[in-house]
Amino acid sequence: MIIKEIIDCIEEFAPPALQESWDNSGLITGNPETKVHSALISLDVTEEVINDAIEHGDNLIIAHHPIIFSGIKRLNGYSETERVVIKAIKHDIAIYAAHTSIDIVKNGVSWRMARKLGLVSVDTLSKGKGLLKKFVVYVPQSHADLVRDALFDAGAGNIGNYSSCSFNSAGYGTFKGNESTTPFAGNPGEFHTEEEIKIETVFPFYLQSKVISSVLKVHPYEEVAYDIFPLENKHDSIGLGVTGYLKDEMPAREFLESVKEIFHCQVKYAGEINKMIKKVALCGGAGSSLISDAIHSGADIYITGDIKYHQFFDAGEKMIVADIGHFESEQFTKELFYEIVTNKFSKFAIRLSDVQTNPVKYLF
Repeated sequence: MIIKEIIDCIEEFAPPALQESWDNSGLITGNPETKVHSALISLDVTEEVINDAIEHGDNLIIAHHPIIFSGIKRLNGYSETERVVIKAIKHDIAIYAAHTSIDIVKNGVSWRMARKLGLVSVDTLSKGKGLLKKFVVYVPQSHADLVRDALFDAGAGNIGNYSSCSFNSAGYGTFKGNESTTPFAGNPGEFHTEEEIKIETVFPFYLQSKVISSVLKVHPYEEVAYDIFPLENKHDSIGLGVTGYLKDEMPAREFLESVKEIFHCQVKYAGEINKMIKKVALCGGAGSSLISDAIHSGADIYITGDIKYHQFFDAGEKMIVADIGHFESEQFTKELFYEIVTNKFSKFAIRLSDVQTNPVKYLF
């Protein structure tokens, strides 16, 4: 097996095109065509993590946080980042990161938090906009099923929990090819009318080239007429954070005690500790920007990391806001990576690193 096969497996789940513009998800060191012996999973990549990989013979590290966010102008080993990159290259260790790309997808980081808390009816908190496009193609009736199936196989036609979604209308197309053409129907130089089906469906923007090429492979016309329109619709399964419900309503104090136990964390909060909790909003990592979204969702409590002092005021008396720490909220992402890879490659040697990479320590 080569590294690219592992990367493709992860990116099928978390497409890199979905990452934020400032992010650096992807293969950071290493050659994708290199054979992979075994992989190590860690939230961060530190010198200790590199040493762990060296000790166990792992030549691929899968991480949530990229070791490089911006350009490196020199490699002298003066910083932690430089030392990690130098040591990884020296020992032929590839580093791959899926950061905001796996934050934003359905069943990603925040969804894993919800699973740990046993929430039900989980949904995306801040649904992505401008991520969908509409594809419209005109095809002779004899090939409508073939083209439609090609669209669905390419990933088009998914709306919420439904797949193979399309709208089809009958009409007729006209054309006249010049003497250089070999038309599917009619003759060169003659005006022709053909009964056609107009097929309309939606797809996420990052699948555009795949959708087009899939259609062109099976469409019978020499020149295929199709349209692509950007949509403002919200994408139900792509976005940051989640909401969900407790199976049974419980007091906030009791709920936060369970959060503390499950996430092995300290809890900072603002709000009425004696209120009852039923609807919960969550976001792994630094999620303070979603406080207003959590309020508008009707959540009783919002849990995330990296909340600043003045941001605790934003919820007012409408909702409890709790900060459990950046690392603590994302720690189960390692399990997520493990499941993604082993579900496809059940016999591949992959393990979770035991190295504690959280730089934040607490006095008790």
